[in-house]
Parts: sequence; C-alpha cells; structure tokens
Amino acid sequence: MKKLTFAVAALAALALFVGCSGKEKKAETGKNLSVEIGPNPETIDPALNSAVDGGNMLLHNFECLLIVDKNGKTQPGQAESYELSEDGSVWTFHLRPNLKWSDGSKLDANDFVYSWKRVCDPVVAAPYAETVLGMVKGYDEAVAGNVDALAVSAPDANTFVVELAKPCPYFASLAAFATLSPVQKATIEKNGDSWATKADTYVSNGPFYVTDWVPNSHIKMSKNPYYWNKDVIKLDSITFVLMEDANAAYSAFSNGDVLLIKDVPTEEIPALRGKEEFNIDTILGTYYLSLNTTLDVFKNAKVRQALSVAIDRKYVADVLMQGSYTPAVNFIGEGWVDADGTSFKANANGGKPYLSESADIEKAKALLAEAGYPEGKGLPTISYSTNDAMYHKVVGEYLQQCWGEIGVKVEVDIMEWASFTPARRSGNYMTARNGWVGDYSDPSNILELLVSTNGNNDGKYNNPEYDKAMEDSLTYDTQARKEALHKAEDILMADTACIPLAYYNDVWLQSPKLKGSWHSPYGYWYLMYADIE
Repeated sequence: MKKLTFAVAALAALALFVGCSGKEKKAETGKNLSVEIGPNPETIDPALNSAVDGGNMLLHNFECLLIVDKNGKTQPGQAESYELSEDGSVWTFHLRPNLKWSDGSKLDANDFVYSWKRVCDPVVAAPYAETVLGMVKGYDEAVAGNVDALAVSAPDANTFVVELAKPCPYFASLAAFATLSPVQKATIEKNGDSWATKADTYVSNGPFYVTDWVPNSHIKMSKNPYYWNKDVIKLDSITFVLMEDANAAYSAFSNGDVLLIKDVPTEEIPALRGKEEFNIDTILGTYYLSLNTTLDVFKNAKVRQALSVAIDRKYVADVLMQGSYTPAVNFIGEGWVDADGTSFKANANGGKPYLSESADIEKAKALLAEAGYPEGKGLPTISYSTNDAMYHKVVGEYLQQCWGEIGVKVEVDIMEWASFTPARRSGNYMTARNGWVGDYSDPSNILELLVSTNGNNDGKYNNPEYDKAMEDSLTYDTQARKEALHKAEDILMADTACIPLAYYNDVWLQSPKLKGSWHSPYGYWYLMYADIE
C-alpha cells in the first residue's frame, strides 16, 4: 500500500509539474533546464541540511568563501583571496568588492560572521556544527549557548578572519562547504525557521535563486542577476522536479520533460547499460546500516557483529544493486586520501579487508549464541527503516531473509524520504538504511560520523577510545595523523559501530542535449555551468 501511495503521489507531482510547465513554456524564453535528483528535500537551510539532494540544491543557490572546481580543487568564491598565519591558526579571507544578495542588497564579511555563529547556535542544532567548526577557537562555548565566543570576525566589510584552536589541514575544503554558506540575517529574523521553505523569503547569493516552489512538484531557480560571476551562467533557469518514484522519473525523462534523472528504475538498468544517456560514476561514499546503540539489544557488540557477518555483500552489490555498487569490505572505500596523499583504503588494516564479501551464517549464529541469544531466541523483532527508492526496499527485504536465517525476525518499515531522515537522526528507529557521501576527500569527513558528539551520529555510537583517536588526528604531523585515523577505523570495524554494505556509485540518465555540466565524486551535479543544445 505504501509503495502504491508513493507511485500515485509521484505521478501526481509529474502531472502538476507538466501542467505548470506547459503553461510556463508559452511565456518563457531562453534556456530552461528541468532535472530530477530526488523528492522533497528535508530542508534547504544551509545550516540544517545533511542530505545529498538538499546539498545539490544549495550548491546552485549559495556560494561560500571558496568553491570547488571540476578537478576537485578549491578556488576563490565569495572570497577573491586568503592567507594563513605562519602556524596555520589564523585564516584571513578577502571578499570580492560589491557582493550582493539575490534581493539586490549588500553582502559583506559581517554576513559570514552571523552565518558561521548561527551554525553553532544550539537552538538551530545544525547537524554539521562540530564537523565544520569544531576546530575554531571558542566552539565549545558557542555550542553551549554563547555564540559570540566563536572566534570569527570582520575587521572591515571585506575581510573575514577565522582563528583556529586545533590544527585543521583541510580547512580550505570546509570554507567551500555548503553548511558555511552565508545566510541573510534580516530575512531569518523576520521569518524565523520558515524562511527556507518558500520562494518569496528564500534569499541566497549563488548563481541561481528560488523563484517558484510547489512542494511535491518542483523547485524552480532562476539566474541571479546580482551574482558576481553571472556572465558565465548560460541557463536562464533550473527546475528540480521533486519525485520519490523512479518509474515516474524515468517516464519524465523518456518523454523529454526532464533532461537528467538520478533515480533510475533498477529493472531498467541492464537494458540501459551502454546507451549514450546511461551514466555511472564512482563517488566517495558508503551505503551502510545504522544500529540504534541506545537500545539494549544493540549495546552488545556481538549482536551487531552477528548481523554484519550474516550479510552476503557480493550478492547485495552484484545482484540486488545490479552491479552498480561495489561490496564494502571496509568502512572507507576507494578515493579517500590518507594524510600522506596515498590511498587510505590501501593502507587500512595492513592492506587486508576487514570484512568478507560473502556471508558466514555459522559464525553469525555462534556470535548470537555467545551474546546470549542462541538461534535468535530472546531477541525482539527488529524493525528496519528505509525509504523506497532505488535499491532500498529490496535490500530491506534481503535483510529480512538473511537475518531470518540466523533466527532474527525483521519487519521492514518503508517511510517517505522527508520523514525518514529526521526520524533516523533523532534515534526514532531500531535499524535503518544509512549512507554517507563525502563532502571532501579527507577521511575524517566520514570517520567523524561515529564521534559521540557528532550531529550526524545517527546510531548514537559512544566509544571514548574512538573519540580520542579522532581528537588525536587533529594535528599537522602527517604520520601521527595517519596513525590516528587508521586507529579510528580499526576501532569502529572491530566494534561494528555500523554495518558497511556497499560503496556508492551514482547511476543517472542524462540527455545528450545537456552539455557543460559535470558530476563530482561528492555526488553533486554542477548544473550551473551547463548549456542546452
């Protein structure tokens, strides 16, 4: 019934969008792109977003101090230059002159001071706060309620200064990360939390700005006439069609209503391989399972380990996921860069995988027995929460089957995307699908997910030894940093802090008419530079 509801809702959304766009096309001129990268985002408030789909929208609406280019390198953004103090503890950014918001009002360094302090505000409760600002002087006081303690300042309108309390070799990447986008103080003070929920109050500073927003249908963004680099933008608008059902997205693509879709029906993938519009690209990400470690049943590491070793990862990746993902034998996959610039995965665990690609049912049963649950007796029924997109439902059904082989009863709870992520973050689940796509290539970005105080620690994992290893990684000593980060992964894998399942690849369909865009290893499509032929 839930699957049918999703399909009907998605088709209704498509009908609404096509109906609206049909009217608009008569009046619209220029180049107007429509794409599908997911359903209604949970949020597109830069401070609150922690999902890839929302991040992709923020990428087009906002611009940080720095940006990331096609080669993954940081480049000047709102700041035209910056310098570091000799010891790396003070970063001084020099903003471009005459920057403006999408409403035409002036934007200056004080807006960055306000925005960065807002990320630390405990009332805002930004999930990324510790990740992006935990190394800044005064952070602990700021998240405790005194936001003015955060050591960010504006000596003048075009200068923004950040003082670090801890070494952060990758701070330039953070200065380019969407959570630290500037947001307009006056708009937020006037509209409260609702500022980021409708077009007429959504003020931004990027190459596009929101001009039309119909929930369950679309978010339309138009070219920002006040963007400092507007001359390189060829599109007049980008419309993100909001869909939860892959079949509806595929129909929209086949009909030419959208020129790119992220959600491709799994049953269509074999026939689509090799065609011009079919694309697959590796990204820095791991599909994993979160276990709510606040629950008594998951406080026992042997139970967590039993559930992990019962899984046939090769079957999941090659069969259920149509070979579009790769079996995860470590938490951190390919592409993540070690402190010395080499492959983190190649250096992990003495070069050996932590996990087997195949299932070991007998070992799983033995672990359950050691935990006091022989043949699963005494274990409560486990609820597995997921949303119904791509492979998620079939993975849930497989877990129901493979965990059933060791005596564990499982119920699969299908949730809508907008409800699923907040429920998981708040700990309102037993086990759940999870995943992480890197925001930058430093392995701390994914390892921080298991730090006890991290806002994205959905499993509520708490291990002082792990926290200490991550704390020790904050150093400019390359070897010490390398050892600390690998120790952290050793701990989480031995403890089964989460259950890695597969390494992500992005699969999408893209019309050959769409030119000039690119896909990044962080799971984003850079459409702002695109053109339509």
